[in-house]
Amino acid sequence: MRLEERPDPVPGSEEVLVAARFAGINTADLAQRAGAYPAPPGAPQDVPGLEVAGTVVAKGAAVRDFAEGDRVFGLVGGGGLADRVLVHERHATRVPERLSDEEAAGVPEAFITSHDAIVTRGALGLGDVLLVNGANGGVGSAGVQIGVVAGARVFASARSAHGQLAELGAEAVLPDDAVAAVQAAGGADVVLELVGAPNVDRNLDALATKGRIVVVGTGAGTDADLSLRKLMHKRATIHGTVLRARPLEEKAAAVQAFAHEVVPHLASGRMRAIVDRVFPVEEAADAFDHMAGSGKFGKVLLAF
Repeated sequence: MRLEERPDPVPGSEEVLVAARFAGINTADLAQRAGAYPAPPGAPQDVPGLEVAGTVVAKGAAVRDFAEGDRVFGLVGGGGLADRVLVHERHATRVPERLSDEEAAGVPEAFITSHDAIVTRGALGLGDVLLVNGANGGVGSAGVQIGVVAGARVFASARSAHGQLAELGAEAVLPDDAVAAVQAAGGADVVLELVGAPNVDRNLDALATKGRIVVVGTGAGTDADLSLRKLMHKRATIHGTVLRARPLEEKAAAVQAFAHEVVPHLASGRMRAIVDRVFPVEEAADAFDHMAGSGKFGKVLLAF
C-alpha cells in the first residue's frame, strides 16, 4: 500500500467529480488489498474504496441533477479512497445540511447496504423482530438505527459497545446469548448477518416462522453446514447480497431508495453517522489494521 499523487480524473457524460475531505474504509477494501475481492470492470483496479462523500467540482455534459458546489454522497465500484472521486450521478444523492463532511463520509456504504438488506431484501415491517449480528460496525450500527426507525424490536449482537447500541434503541446482547433472547421475543423475522459462517445454524434457531436471513458479511468464515430440515421447518429464506458488482440501474435503485427512505431521517437527526476513528491518509496502513481489529463502534475514516 502506498500514497500516490495522480491527475484528477475527468468525468464521463453522466458522472460527477467529487472533492472529498474524508473517505470511509470498508471490509471489502481489506479483502481487495488481500487479493480476494477485485474491483468490477470499469472501476479503478488499484485504488480501493466503495463510497464517496464531498463536493461536486466538475460534471459531465449529460448530468442534470447536480451542479458544481453541491454536497453529495453515494457508491462507487472502486477508487473511493482518494480526494477526487468519480461517481455516476444516479449512484449519488445530496447530503443533508446538518451533516458535517466527516459525518457524511461515514454514511453511504453503511446505510445503503443496511437499508437494502433489511428493508428491500428482508422486508422488515412494523412490529417485526430484527437481529443484527456484528452490530458494532458501520453496517451493523446503521442497521440497528434503520430497524428502530422502522418500528421493529431490535436485538444487537456484539461483544462490545453495548451501552452505545442501547442508546440507539437496541437491546444489546452477547453473541452467545442472542438466540435465547430472540427466541424469548418470539423469534427473529429478519436476521442481518455481518459475521458469517459460524452463525448460520444459530440464525436458523433464532428465526420465527417464515423468517429471513440476509447475509452481508463473512469475515468469520464463508463455508457452513446447513440443516435443510431446520430451513424447511421454519419455511425460512436465506438471501445473499452484495452491492459493488450490481448493474448500474440496480445499484441506482438501492441509492435512490436510501435517498427517499433514509436520508430524511439523517436530516432530522433520528439517524446519525457513527465514526469510530479518523486516520490521516498518510497512516492508511494503520487505518486498515485498525479496521481489521475488534472492538470498533462505527466507521473508520481516512482524512485527506
